[in-house]
Amino acid sequence: MNGTGILKGLGVTLKHFIQTYVDDIRYGGRKYLGMENFEVRQGLKAQGAFTVQYPDEKIAVPERFRFVPFLVVNEDDHPDAPGKDWCTSCGICAKVCPPQCIWIVRSEDPVTKRPVPEPEAFFIDIDICMNCGYCAEFCPFDAIKMDHDYELADFDRTGTHIHDKPKLSKPYEYYYNIAPTTAAEEAQARGGWEHPDVIKAKKKSGEPVMEQPWFMLRAEDPEARARAEAERAAKAAAAAESTVSEADIAAERQARRAEALARHRAWAAKKN
Repeated sequence: MNGTGILKGLGVTLKHFIQTYVDDIRYGGRKYLGMENFEVRQGLKAQGAFTVQYPDEKIAVPERFRFVPFLVVNEDDHPDAPGKDWCTSCGICAKVCPPQCIWIVRSEDPVTKRPVPEPEAFFIDIDICMNCGYCAEFCPFDAIKMDHDYELADFDRTGTHIHDKPKLSKPYEYYYNIAPTTAAEEAQARGGWEHPDVIKAKKKSGEPVMEQPWFMLRAEDPEARARAEAERAAKAAAAAESTVSEADIAAERQARRAEALARHRAWAAKKN
């Protein structure tokens, strides 16, 4: 019969209208108080109005939600490399970025002036960023990820909307908290919970790889942090006592270069 769909739609609207007042009476004026009530109102058992009192209340975003990227770094008390950047400043993210909103300055050794695989500066213009996620998808080191912080409106976009490296850097614990499933899948693909290069080096040397993220190991073992600090202090003391000077290191590097050049010339002469 004509008009049946309209009547059914009006019936659903009327049902929600009545349930809204029934729900208010059931909560006794406490409908918008407390996180538990909020979870019930946003769950499958909710009835009546589905109003979210933003900004006091916020709906949790999905794990795959994409917003402005951030850089993954180790925790400050990491046993092997505290605060170490996962980024190697390879520049792939800047190349694949469609709006070209990423700028990277690679670090260099102050003595030899050779490039160092870590960024000295990293900038992202969030006004240009289209939140496509290409940078995170193409990064071979899992060093750049998409954030969930979408409240970035400001009255002055000239000074605060170009994020620099200190503002972009966030510990791995933060990334795990906002995307635990994705982090676990990536760790399984890497073969461990650390930087891919660290995992490869440990496997090559026979050292054990962390079976859990560092912040979890630290929480499970209260003495882990003290042991890590002691080991880090011992390594620093051993490095300070080393008799090898920077001049010796530079001379050895120069000798290796000369030897490699000689081998190349001998190979080229033999080929000709």
